[in-house]
Amino acid sequence: MIRNSCPVCEDSHVEAFFEEGSRSYSRCLQCGARYLDPGSRLDGDAERAQYDLHENDVADPGYRRFLSRLSVPLLERLAPGAQGLDYGCGPGPALAAMMEAAGHSMALYDPFYAPATAVLERKYDFITCTEVAEHFHRPASEFERLDSLLKPGGWLGIMTCFHIDDARFGNWHYRKDPTHVVFYREETMHWLANRFGWECEIPAKDIALMRKR
Repeated sequence: MIRNSCPVCEDSHVEAFFEEGSRSYSRCLQCGARYLDPGSRLDGDAERAQYDLHENDVADPGYRRFLSRLSVPLLERLAPGAQGLDYGCGPGPALAAMMEAAGHSMALYDPFYAPATAVLERKYDFITCTEVAEHFHRPASEFERLDSLLKPGGWLGIMTCFHIDDARFGNWHYRKDPTHVVFYREETMHWLANRFGWECEIPAKDIALMRKR
């Protein structure tokens, strides 16, 4: 079977490591990413149908506590009145509401729920990307875009469940979401930081904060 190059680092040093039915996964020997092979992905309509099942209520205290794992360390690093972009905000942009309540202005972008691309023509002091990066079909291009949207000194906050153990990959709840197509390790985050010249911090489990120099 011919394996595609890694969608994160675009390197060809990849190998197969897991299959379940028609779904095949590879791992990258350069950046450490694990990913669903392109031929196994859902089509656009099926992907949107899965997203429509999510219930991310802005007023849900539990959901807000979950998002605070990113918002708390990010807010500690922002100057007052910063301008931010919630990239991949989904149908219920709770994090944007939390950042606005803390005194920052927020723009929204989501290819399904907030597709207006005018917000992608500006630059921002910070960008949040919560439970989004694992959905990227072309993560190399997405991270290039995110870098281009950040002002010098700006912060990119990423929340995604980091992959740890290949032996448990088959039963991993995160893998079983059919819309999750790429899985990052901490080493992948450091690879991305090196690629773009970002500073990288891992302040908590599954959280990466990148600062554009």
